[in-house]
Amino acid sequence: MTAAPDVTVITAVYNTMPYLTRCLSSLAAQTIGLDRMEVVAVDDGSTDGSARELDRWARRHPGVFRVVHQPNSGGPAAPSNRALDLATGRYVFFLGADDHLGREALARLVSAADTYGSDIVLGRLTGVNGRYVHQAVFDRDRVDLGMFDSALPWALSNTKLFRRDLVTKHGLRYPEDMPVFSDQPFTLEACLLARRISVVAGYPCYHAVRRADAGNITYRSRHDERARCTERIMELTARLVPAGPDRDKITVRHFAWELSKLLEPDFLRQDPAVRARVAASVGRLARAHLTDGVQARLPAGAVLRFRLAAADRLGELEAVIAQDAAGGAPPVRLLGGRVYAGYDPFRADLPDRAYDLTSHAAELVADRITVREAALVGGPTGPELLLTAYCPAPGPDPGTPVHLCLATTNAPATVTPEAVRAVSGKLQESWAADVHFPRNCTNDPDAERGDAGGVGLRVRVPLAEVLAGLGPDGGHLPVRVLLAALGSHCDVPLRAAPGLRLPQLLVRRGIRPVRVALAVSHTGRLLLTAAPVTVGRILSRLRRLRAPGQARARQRGEQA
Repeated sequence: MTAAPDVTVITAVYNTMPYLTRCLSSLAAQTIGLDRMEVVAVDDGSTDGSARELDRWARRHPGVFRVVHQPNSGGPAAPSNRALDLATGRYVFFLGADDHLGREALARLVSAADTYGSDIVLGRLTGVNGRYVHQAVFDRDRVDLGMFDSALPWALSNTKLFRRDLVTKHGLRYPEDMPVFSDQPFTLEACLLARRISVVAGYPCYHAVRRADAGNITYRSRHDERARCTERIMELTARLVPAGPDRDKITVRHFAWELSKLLEPDFLRQDPAVRARVAASVGRLARAHLTDGVQARLPAGAVLRFRLAAADRLGELEAVIAQDAAGGAPPVRLLGGRVYAGYDPFRADLPDRAYDLTSHAAELVADRITVREAALVGGPTGPELLLTAYCPAPGPDPGTPVHLCLATTNAPATVTPEAVRAVSGKLQESWAADVHFPRNCTNDPDAERGDAGGVGLRVRVPLAEVLAGLGPDGGHLPVRVLLAALGSHCDVPLRAAPGLRLPQLLVRRGIRPVRVALAVSHTGRLLLTAAPVTVGRILSRLRRLRAPGQARARQRGEQA
């Protein structure tokens, strides 16, 4: 009697050529060996040659690749369920037909599951062609990963190894009436039932590909489909997890990701009937699940949009989306010690609470801080990074105190009042003062004043502190602002003002010279970079400098 394979790889296929070939090739190349695996591929009525490609691989590897053909079902749920019915492996792994695996992926995942007794194992995902993959859950290898004390709620795709006994025992299947996101209910329930969830983070197991034609099902799905399916997921979450902080940790993901994407500028390009249906769906979910705990974890602009949807104010919602698309961060007004989103018309006939973003005051102020001058200078204890920033006044209330604290790359990941005080105390020359807008305030007597109605800020940071956070080969770190305002706190990257001059400086790190420079990322964020100066780099630079002169000399010789 033939032993069951260790793992069954399941892939639902619909019109994924030419990506399908790379997908299947990566399976045939797995180091776990073809004798320890099987592939069940269900063709869901493809019309682009995917069915022929599947049959070709089945002929090449009989007994390993099993192919099933069926009429198109409208989504990946039905073919995934059919493959589950046919699976015989101790574990099942779901692979998108657009994607591919690293050669050691299955061997590492099965080994981890066997070693730790895990019901589910996540392997590190990477994005290809600009495909976004949330990385927080892959920060390190883990034997035990919890749902409520980790980033697992942000990783609810089915691209994981599941113990098949877990799936069979609880009758887990994909909801076939969900054309998109059908893997999330399956994965959520499995994770809540699993005895142990582990992570293999040290190897890129799964390469998630964004197709050049954006033909992945998530990218091509319609707004109302995504709204309806997100509503189903959140209803399931409410049934499985009691109300409270644990449910909020799952629910915030759906507000921050699926629902926020529905209310981006392309919402305005939908038909009026679609906009009305989507806003109504989002409004129902906001009224039911937008708790204070969820709101505290969301960006200020998103909170306002969800509140407008909950109030059935489609016109105001459309106006806010349009103004944000044109102008970026929400306008801010300070009134009576509170912070309000200052859209036009301001407040209209809605209650103040709909526009009250005081709990996000620090984030709203931080979004407006830009670095206008930057220098690498000498200091009393060595080279320093000197930044001069500007923060426009939220206005119009000059009596509202806002405590600002600028720090840099070593700011703590979790910002609390204690952390603000700790960083402010550690960086003795950090700027920290109570600001009464629109006055200019700074504790640096040499700092230039900001524009009228704004605040000029200056901070000095010893480079030794920054370089200590980098390895011997250098690297880059974001320059961040740690800010407290009206009882709220945040830690965000600083933005460079247009035309900012980017200095560089040669410093010593021990006995090695290091080139330190400021740079600006493609999103306008300020970065501090450090690279050791080696003989090879010096020679390379000399060659680049000499190349134009040598070319001109050759040209003169040819002319002569």
